[in-house]
Amino acid sequence: MKTEQKNRLDGLSEKIFLDRYALKNADPSGTKVGDVVLVLTKDDPKFPAKEVGEVVERNGNKVTVKTRSGNLVESPVEKLTLTIEKTPEQLWDRLAAAMASVETSPEKQKEWKDKFRWLLDEWKLVPGGRIAAGAGASDELTLFNCYVIPSPHDSRGGIMETLSEMTEIMARGGGVGINLSSLRPRRSVVKGVNGSSSGAVSWGGLFSYTTGLIEQGGSRRGALMLMMHDWHPDVMDFITVKQTMGQVTNANLSVCVSNAFMKAVKEDLDWDLVFPDKSDPEYNELWDGDLDKWKKLGKKVEVYKTIRARDMWHTIIESAWKSAEPGVVFMEYYNQMSNSWYFNPIICTNPCGEQGLPAWGVCNLSAINLSRFYDEEKHDVAWEELGKVVRYSTRFLDNVIDKTPYHFPENERNQKNERRVGLGTMGLAELMIRLEIRYGSDESMEFLDKLYGFMAREAYLASTEIAAEKGSFPAFDADLYLQSGFMKNMTEVYPEVGEAVRKRGMRNVTVLTQAPTGSTGTMVGTSTGIEPYFAFEYFRQSRLGFDKQYVPIAQEWKDAHPGEELPEWFVTSMDLSAMDHIRAQAAIQRWVDSSISKTANAPNDFTVEETKELYEKAFELGCKGVTIYRDGSRDVQVLSTAKDEKKEEPKAEAAAPAPAAAPAADADAVGALNATLNAGVTPTQAQVFDRQYKSRPKVLRGATYKYNTPFGMAYITVNDIDGTPGEIFLNVGKAGSDVFAMAEALGRVCSLFLRYGDHGNKVQLLVKHLKGIGGSGAVGFGPNRVESIADAVAKALETHAGIADTEHYAVNDTPIAATVETSASPVLAGHDHKPYQSKDLCPSCGSASLLNVEGCKTCSNCGYSKCS
Repeated sequence: MKTEQKNRLDGLSEKIFLDRYALKNADPSGTKVGDVVLVLTKDDPKFPAKEVGEVVERNGNKVTVKTRSGNLVESPVEKLTLTIEKTPEQLWDRLAAAMASVETSPEKQKEWKDKFRWLLDEWKLVPGGRIAAGAGASDELTLFNCYVIPSPHDSRGGIMETLSEMTEIMARGGGVGINLSSLRPRRSVVKGVNGSSSGAVSWGGLFSYTTGLIEQGGSRRGALMLMMHDWHPDVMDFITVKQTMGQVTNANLSVCVSNAFMKAVKEDLDWDLVFPDKSDPEYNELWDGDLDKWKKLGKKVEVYKTIRARDMWHTIIESAWKSAEPGVVFMEYYNQMSNSWYFNPIICTNPCGEQGLPAWGVCNLSAINLSRFYDEEKHDVAWEELGKVVRYSTRFLDNVIDKTPYHFPENERNQKNERRVGLGTMGLAELMIRLEIRYGSDESMEFLDKLYGFMAREAYLASTEIAAEKGSFPAFDADLYLQSGFMKNMTEVYPEVGEAVRKRGMRNVTVLTQAPTGSTGTMVGTSTGIEPYFAFEYFRQSRLGFDKQYVPIAQEWKDAHPGEELPEWFVTSMDLSAMDHIRAQAAIQRWVDSSISKTANAPNDFTVEETKELYEKAFELGCKGVTIYRDGSRDVQVLSTAKDEKKEEPKAEAAAPAPAAAPAADADAVGALNATLNAGVTPTQAQVFDRQYKSRPKVLRGATYKYNTPFGMAYITVNDIDGTPGEIFLNVGKAGSDVFAMAEALGRVCSLFLRYGDHGNKVQLLVKHLKGIGGSGAVGFGPNRVESIADAVAKALETHAGIADTEHYAVNDTPIAATVETSASPVLAGHDHKPYQSKDLCPSCGSASLLNVEGCKTCSNCGYSKCS
């Protein structure tokens, strides 16, 4: 098999490697001319920005660094990041030695050090971020990424204990999952204090708020998953909590859905919302959030409310359609499929959703880089080499369990009792492109079944071989283990696996997990996780600005086929239907004993009914969970509450409100704006100001213009007052995003300018100052080119006021009238690519490059990730 030597890293790949995974020099005082370092280019305590560069001069404590983009940056020595490891080879040497060190004899240690070094070479296996950063670097650094802690005990002390555990884990960089179902419903009586409970959702707000504090106080943000079962009396509040701004802002949310609930939805049955009888004398001792266990003990359950199952289901669907949350985890089905069903039930997932875990469970993750297993001569998968890599990788992850330090004895007891590992993949999309298989096609479904079935078989046989050598996990029971839903499917297709499990045992309770690989996948330069490429073009920042580039595999094709169109197997996430995403997820889920981090991307015009069909299809196909991201959907859906009609409306001449980003402006915001406008003026001056400011009539007429901008689709409404533009509404991005806020501010300021005083042709003056303002990139070509949101406003005003020659703003040779739609973002020849419209500002580098990838906000320019 021909393989390309891609060990050398550059650009963003090099920066991610040096910043996150290379072994650091704790004392940079010895930095000298010629050293490669990371230098701070934005010294922000929360979102610092760094660049790779070479030290070209040192004077005392000051150094001058020439960055890779050619800029010169001066910095104190102590603010540099100096790494001991400069190349991937050095990283691989460290990891191979660390993982082999737990083998039982010097001979075994030598054997597996060499095998692990081969495994890591050329990024065949890409270890999880914590393993890469911590293994062999420190005896204090955990090699586990995420944790699930027990549901809080239903008491003030229990909640505070959970908060403390969560904080300790997050402070060490771990993500946390918590199931809130153990907490009593809102307004429940609390004996002893003669009061009532604020409810499970409000305590979830406390966990969320604390997560935000940890994000602000450290270099790595806290990541939190909150879950609630479908039977909990507060579940409707939980589903809709993010529609009220500020309540739960630093957590992902998912509803744990049972088979019985899905049956009730299908048959249009009623659904009881219940909770254990809190007067039971053993309530405090026995209740842990497991309702089935409570019932099996013969304990009483109280019905709080009966609702129509379809009403609750519709609320879940509509909320997910609006804001991508909550997700759904089919928890009962998950446990039926789980290999630990008989001794350690799954209660929650980690923050990204790919790893369902029991109480005190941990994520132990690495990914095979499938892009390295294309056999060019045979135009096929290099099956033999892939099988070898899977087997070695299984042992590599099993050794992590013995190598990592444990800060919580409960984690150590649980993990060493079940030895859970999670081997996944990256580079799937690249491999499929090389094999000329279109992601989402019927052919791709057959390929995915074959590929992931093969890897599952190899991983399980490897685990049985390790068990024969080192022993099975302590909780192993062959008869019960083989009764799990997953093992029934496995042994039906691969009976040799069942025979091996009975004969040799099983080293690990689970072996496979499909995690997101945003940072590591970007570092090694391939597609992340099991996702298709998000786009084949991107902008790279340099000293000359932002230059459009193509991902390597697309550039490779264009170089080899000049002038030709990209073939049909080059597809992006937004080219696929949401159902294609779910079908691919289901095909892979069949062979993953844990779960999958996968987002079903959908266009903006995807309907609530289509979302419902998608979620129900996911359940039907055997997915363990489902998350949809509708392009342009809101991160925070503000409740549409009309302002109090009983309040006395301010007199028009005294307080004509400036427009907000939506017709129903918040009265307090308007008042604050007017207070600002009038600050520092005398009553007489205020009266003059008020007379110069045109009040807004109750009814205005205008037009809405649609422009694609570097920040996504902008809807610009221009309303007329006395026949000329006097009001502008701007709707860009998702509510709660920085782009949305700045667009709203721009609309307000423009409206203020247009409606204040009479100083000649203000429309032309506004167009003059806004037109041509550039940002981090542009979309469209020729006269349809849009440089920024401000530039789009200028174009809309030109067209609306008749300043521009409308034939210059035609789409598909049709002159534009009331509604303008500019060309989409630059497309690759021959493809009708849908632009990914939900870009936001990156808090680290400031570019409009923040995208929702694998359920996490990730910057395609600087590598910033909200989840890592």
